[in-house]
Amino acid sequence: MASLIDKSPCEDLLPIITPGAQLTEAQPGPVTSVAPFKGRQAATARALAADGLGWPEVGRAVVAPAGRCLWAGRGVAFVTGLVPRGLEDLAAVTDQSDGWAVLRLEGAQASAVLARLCPLDLRLAEFAPGHVARAPLGHMMAILHRTGAEAFEIWVFRSMAGTAVHELAVAMQAVAARG
Repeated sequence: MASLIDKSPCEDLLPIITPGAQLTEAQPGPVTSVAPFKGRQAATARALAADGLGWPEVGRAVVAPAGRCLWAGRGVAFVTGLVPRGLEDLAAVTDQSDGWAVLRLEGAQASAVLARLCPLDLRLAEFAPGHVARAPLGHMMAILHRTGAEAFEIWVFRSMAGTAVHELAVAMQAVAARG
């Protein structure tokens, strides 16, 4: 009988550290996709409030001590860090924990690194901590979550983890070479 080994999406690829930027793998805990049924968004928000969360505004995250609720697209949010309760009749709920790789890019040059790969205005005034966007990262789709003034989470499909790490490493090296 085969014995399966649990591996993280970025096993043996990280960390990568350059002057001004550091790329590591984040472990968000359980990831649950929540898509409220028609007319049930307010009730879904109330159910999430029982866990200290709420339904995020478009392009935003709701952060609580127990977990987070990230806007993930039209009518969809990702609850991380806990498994939401009481949503059975309110929303389509799917475990996404094994489907995503979550990278953490931090440092004074983090925005400059992402600017080489992503067509968003990442200045603090435009994309502040707590903001979330779905955007291309190089040639793949990603979810970007600004977690601090110099910190981002980058969500990519697990199957694209190696490519994302490579693209980010090349951008990090190019930014570091500037100066």
